[in-house]
Amino acid sequence: MHSPLDAFEIGAGTSAWGDTRAWRYGRVYRDADLRAAFDAAIASGVRFFDTAEIYGFGRSESLLGRFVAESGQAVSIATKFFPYPWRLATSQLLAALRASLARLGADRVALYQIHWPIGPRSPGFWMEPLAAAVAEGLVLEVGVSNYSAPQMRTAFERLAARGVRLASNQVEYSLLRRGVESNGVLDACRELNVKLIAYRPLATGVLSGKYTPDVPPPGVRRLRFRGPLLSDLGPLVRLLHEIGRANGNRTGNQVALNWLICQGALPIPGAISAAQASENAGAAGWRLRPADVAALREASSRFATRHRSLPPAPT
Repeated sequence: MHSPLDAFEIGAGTSAWGDTRAWRYGRVYRDADLRAAFDAAIASGVRFFDTAEIYGFGRSESLLGRFVAESGQAVSIATKFFPYPWRLATSQLLAALRASLARLGADRVALYQIHWPIGPRSPGFWMEPLAAAVAEGLVLEVGVSNYSAPQMRTAFERLAARGVRLASNQVEYSLLRRGVESNGVLDACRELNVKLIAYRPLATGVLSGKYTPDVPPPGVRRLRFRGPLLSDLGPLVRLLHEIGRANGNRTGNQVALNWLICQGALPIPGAISAAQASENAGAAGWRLRPADVAALREASSRFATRHRSLPPAPT
């Protein structure tokens, strides 16, 4: 069974939209920068945009909705429900969804997701109102985010009992964070025909090669990527650029994103400038050779062997 998500090779993430904290992102940007990023993504063929009610405390949804309305373009929007501890009733999901739709200026969204499997309610608790959202025509499909393989299977079964398909699981996945390959999530997605949506697919920009021990990344990323870790990234980054040159002068970032596409994932790299959005979109429409995919996997594994304790990115 095919999903509407299968129509997209790459999307755009908007977690930074509406959140202008320079300490986090290392730079200050304006709404005009985001509009330019949106326009560049649209011009490059991107039609899938992912947001959430907690991104910029709703401002990401508002900006995206405004940009879509002003552009007149038909796009598919995914957003998310955050299960705050004080959200205990199923009715709160539908209320939050309607609030998201109001900010987006939309009658429905293509995909609605549970953002995290956190308590006090069980991860499966929210499947009933998700199914109700489909029945009411407020969403086309439903998914989860950051769910483990067992949690995803539970969600799949509870939705199926209500005649609704689990469309996606959005998780962190990149050449530097390949846990989904060993923890059962990627295998479960393939078995159940659930699309794996990959966030932070460029490891928050570190795979670009523009950072070194002498020039660490700005903002909060400096705490995660520094010193020997950046030095040891050298071979992988050089390979990304080498493969890119052999594949029509693609950039290293485009190669890293295409590697995820080759795994069957839908990467949603973020962009806060037109240049970033255009470059990201250039990862679609072509495929790495199997030998390139294998070489990148091997280089990534060598790095992982030296840095198994790489901490997760800050949320």
